[in-house]
Amino acid sequence: MNEQLLTCDQAFSLKPETLEKRIMEFYQETQNSSVTIKYILALRVRFKLGAQEFAHILEDLVRYLFMNTKATRTMKRFFYFFEDYFQAPEWKRLKLRVFPIRNFGEKVFSVVRSLISTVRPEETTES
Repeated sequence: MNEQLLTCDQAFSLKPETLEKRIMEFYQETQNSSVTIKYILALRVRFKLGAQEFAHILEDLVRYLFMNTKATRTMKRFFYFFEDYFQAPEWKRLKLRVFPIRNFGEKVFSVVRSLISTVRPEETTES
Protein backbone atom coordinates (compact mmCIF):
# COMPACT_ATOMS: atom_id res chain seq x y z
CA MET A 1 0.00 0.00 0.00
CA ASN A 2 2.16 2.79 -1.34
CA GLU A 3 -0.51 5.42 -1.79
CA GLN A 4 -1.57 7.94 0.81
CA LEU A 5 -4.55 7.01 3.00
CA LEU A 6 -5.84 10.54 3.60
CA THR A 7 -5.16 13.90 2.02
CA CYS A 8 -5.02 17.03 4.16
CA ASP A 9 -8.44 18.05 2.86
CA GLN A 10 -9.92 14.70 3.81
CA ALA A 11 -8.37 14.70 7.28
CA PHE A 12 -9.94 18.07 8.02
CA SER A 13 -13.30 17.64 6.31
CA LEU A 14 -14.52 14.03 6.65
CA LYS A 15 -16.81 12.92 9.48
CA PRO A 16 -15.26 11.25 12.54
CA GLU A 17 -16.94 7.91 11.81
CA THR A 18 -15.50 7.80 8.29
CA LEU A 19 -12.02 8.71 9.50
CA GLU A 20 -12.13 6.13 12.29
CA LYS A 21 -13.17 3.43 9.84
CA ARG A 22 -10.45 4.29 7.31
CA ILE A 23 -7.67 4.52 9.88
CA MET A 24 -8.69 1.26 11.57
CA GLU A 25 -8.79 -0.53 8.20
CA PHE A 26 -5.41 0.95 7.28
CA TYR A 27 -3.84 -0.29 10.51
CA GLN A 28 -5.39 -3.74 10.19
CA GLU A 29 -4.04 -4.09 6.65
CA THR A 30 -0.56 -2.67 7.17
CA GLN A 31 0.19 -2.97 10.91
CA ASN A 32 2.13 0.28 10.46
CA SER A 33 1.93 1.94 13.88
CA SER A 34 4.05 4.97 12.94
CA VAL A 35 1.83 6.16 10.09
CA THR A 36 -1.29 5.34 12.10
CA ILE A 37 -0.10 7.53 14.98
CA LYS A 38 0.60 10.37 12.54
CA TYR A 39 -2.94 10.19 11.17
CA ILE A 40 -4.43 10.15 14.66
CA LEU A 41 -2.24 13.10 15.60
CA ALA A 42 -3.69 15.03 12.65
CA LEU A 43 -7.13 14.34 14.07
CA ARG A 44 -5.93 15.59 17.47
CA VAL A 45 -4.97 18.84 15.74
CA ARG A 46 -8.48 19.02 14.34
CA PHE A 47 -9.81 18.59 17.89
CA LYS A 48 -7.56 21.37 19.20
CA LEU A 49 -8.88 23.63 16.45
CA GLY A 50 -12.36 23.26 17.88
CA ALA A 51 -13.93 20.04 16.60
CA GLN A 52 -15.09 18.59 19.94
CA GLU A 53 -16.22 15.27 18.42
CA PHE A 54 -12.53 14.40 17.94
CA ALA A 55 -11.71 14.62 21.68
CA HIS A 56 -10.68 10.99 22.17
CA ILE A 57 -10.89 9.66 18.65
CA LEU A 58 -9.63 6.09 18.23
CA GLU A 59 -8.79 5.89 21.93
CA ASP A 60 -8.76 2.09 21.96
CA LEU A 61 -6.37 1.95 19.01
CA VAL A 62 -4.01 4.51 20.56
CA ARG A 63 -4.00 2.64 23.86
CA TYR A 64 -3.32 -0.64 22.04
CA LEU A 65 -0.48 0.84 19.98
CA PHE A 66 1.35 2.40 22.91
CA MET A 67 0.80 -0.44 25.36
CA ASN A 68 1.20 -3.50 23.14
CA THR A 69 3.48 -2.69 20.22
CA LYS A 70 7.16 -1.88 20.02
CA ALA A 71 7.81 1.82 20.53
CA THR A 72 8.95 3.37 17.27
CA ARG A 73 10.75 6.66 16.83
CA THR A 74 7.49 8.27 15.69
CA MET A 75 5.65 6.97 18.73
CA LYS A 76 8.33 8.37 21.03
CA ARG A 77 8.26 11.69 19.23
CA PHE A 78 4.49 12.17 19.58
CA PHE A 79 4.09 10.31 22.89
CA TYR A 80 3.17 13.31 25.04
CA PHE A 81 0.34 14.42 22.74
CA PHE A 82 -1.67 11.38 23.89
CA GLU A 83 -1.27 11.74 27.66
CA ASP A 84 -4.99 12.34 28.23
CA TYR A 85 -5.78 8.93 26.71
CA PHE A 86 -4.29 7.21 29.78
CA GLN A 87 -4.86 7.27 33.52
CA ALA A 88 -2.00 8.40 35.80
CA PRO A 89 -0.72 4.93 36.83
CA GLU A 90 -0.89 3.68 33.24
CA TRP A 91 0.96 6.79 32.08
CA LYS A 92 3.81 6.18 34.52
CA ARG A 93 4.22 2.56 33.41
CA LEU A 94 4.00 3.60 29.80
CA LYS A 95 6.73 6.23 30.21
CA LEU A 96 9.00 3.57 31.69
CA ARG A 97 8.23 1.27 28.77
CA VAL A 98 8.66 3.87 26.01
CA PHE A 99 11.73 5.63 27.43
CA PRO A 100 13.61 2.98 29.44
CA ILE A 101 17.12 4.44 29.02
CA ARG A 102 16.10 7.98 29.94
CA ASN A 103 14.35 6.75 33.09
CA PHE A 104 17.33 4.57 33.98
CA GLY A 105 19.66 7.57 33.57
CA GLU A 106 17.48 9.76 35.77
CA LYS A 107 17.37 7.06 38.45
CA VAL A 108 21.16 6.56 38.40
CA PHE A 109 21.71 10.32 38.56
CA SER A 110 19.48 10.68 41.63
CA VAL A 111 21.18 7.75 43.40
CA VAL A 112 24.66 9.12 42.70
CA ARG A 113 23.60 12.56 43.88
CA SER A 114 22.27 11.13 47.16
CA LEU A 115 25.48 9.12 47.69
CA ILE A 116 27.66 12.16 47.09
CA SER A 117 25.65 14.28 49.50
CA THR A 118 26.21 11.74 52.31
CA VAL A 119 29.99 11.64 51.72
CA ARG A 120 30.62 15.32 51.00
CA PRO A 121 31.29 17.42 54.11
CA GLU A 122 29.04 20.30 54.94
CA GLU A 123 30.16 23.60 53.49
CA THR A 124 31.32 26.17 55.97
CA THR A 125 32.01 29.79 55.29
CA GLU A 126 35.27 31.14 56.58
CA SER A 127 35.68 34.83 57.19
